[in-house]
Amino acid sequence: MNLHDYAVQDALGLAKLIENRDVAAHEVMAAALEAYNLVNPDLNAVVGIWPDEVIMPQSELATNAAFSNVPFLIKDLGATRAGRASELGSRIAAGMAAPADSNLMKRFRQSGLIPIGRTTTPEFAISTTTESIATGPTRNPWNTSRSAGGSSGGSGAAVAAGIVPFAHATDGGGSIRVPAAVNGLFGLKPTRGRVSNGPFVDEVWSGLAVQFGISRTVRDSAALLDAVHGGGTGEPYYIPSPENTFLSALDADPQPLRVGFMLHPINGTQTSPAVADQLCLIARLCENLGHDVEEVQLDLGVSWEAFVHANAQFWGVNTAAWIDLVARLTGRKPDRDVLEPATSAVYAYGQKVSGLNLLEALDTRNSVTRSLGAFFDQYDVLLTPTLPNLPPLIGEYNNGQDHLDGLEWVERVFSYSPFTAAANVAGIPAMSVPLSVDAAIGMPVGSQFTAGFGQEALLFSLAGQLERALPWIGRQPSVWAGRLGAEVGLT
Repeated sequence: MNLHDYAVQDALGLAKLIENRDVAAHEVMAAALEAYNLVNPDLNAVVGIWPDEVIMPQSELATNAAFSNVPFLIKDLGATRAGRASELGSRIAAGMAAPADSNLMKRFRQSGLIPIGRTTTPEFAISTTTESIATGPTRNPWNTSRSAGGSSGGSGAAVAAGIVPFAHATDGGGSIRVPAAVNGLFGLKPTRGRVSNGPFVDEVWSGLAVQFGISRTVRDSAALLDAVHGGGTGEPYYIPSPENTFLSALDADPQPLRVGFMLHPINGTQTSPAVADQLCLIARLCENLGHDVEEVQLDLGVSWEAFVHANAQFWGVNTAAWIDLVARLTGRKPDRDVLEPATSAVYAYGQKVSGLNLLEALDTRNSVTRSLGAFFDQYDVLLTPTLPNLPPLIGEYNNGQDHLDGLEWVERVFSYSPFTAAANVAGIPAMSVPLSVDAAIGMPVGSQFTAGFGQEALLFSLAGQLERALPWIGRQPSVWAGRLGAEVGLT
């Protein structure tokens, strides 16, 4: 199997080729490793590869496993593989290994997926760029001078460059949707409770963070959610399974939807002209598809300052507890020798958060959840940019972090990504769809669609309609295994 034929396939396509015996599973695995060797030196998207990972026996696979023998990557944070390194993008966690497979990893493997390595993440995932001191900056395959986003930036860059058709990702404030947007991919953040975080933790970041994946096609994400959704024993949240599969939601266009369209962030800043022009075209596309689009201004139920402050409380106290746990496990002191300046600031900030402070933040979370619930009583979806600007140059995002305290760092993160975190606080699903490319510098522009609690099927149906109307599968970045493989003779 040559690299071009490998890289143009999505995960379901590869699984079908293997099932039909058009290609052998070991050929697919070899192509994935060739792709990694070819593009990762330019991108630094994968921090560790596992070429010795044993393909599971057929008896371990679920009946009619959707992704049998398809390679994928896991983010170096969240899902765990027994005995494999889990270093959280941090020097304080260097050498840590997972004691067992997490619930999500078990479901990945039951669906037939073969984990072949782990992708980069910013330290403890507290950023929407992936430029940690521990592993170095991860570069965008569309333009290697720019950020690949975060905190699942390694996963986004690896999928866009053709190493794997999709990869695991987490999202506590936009960390699936941001790298999906800047790498030209599809990224869905599921509803709180849809995918298990267990068994080692119950909720992550006080319910803000979820896990799932980033893909090249809508159908891959839909089939993946079919494979992994549902809680494990003792989960803190429960959400009923849908009557039909998420993949079947792609079979027909949705009925005409009430679409609220918000072009500029709630924080009072303006979306850049490059992004705004593209989003206005997408709003017009939605109208042409029969949807009723109305300009709106979302009400969070609290001020922007109160919203950011509550998130800083959640991020700070959870990160502080996490770092203390890692310090006990590794025997390292949590100081600036092993923590980056921003992480150290968030750690110090979190240590000062009292129980009363955290309850106040939970009250703010409730206000936001109720307000957004009321919004989705009036509208089916909310359309916004995923990001207000094109991705920053490498080094720009982290510049000056030494002088920020924990709250100021969270404020910076939210200034770069002001559209995404509301869905995390409210626990509702949202997706970034790669419908546009900025003509001036050739960077992807993501369109974010958010829906009410439990409405992933609605989002998939809309995404399928948009994918048919404005297909993106033929776009490839400059660093793409399918092209570079031909250039070096790997055909």
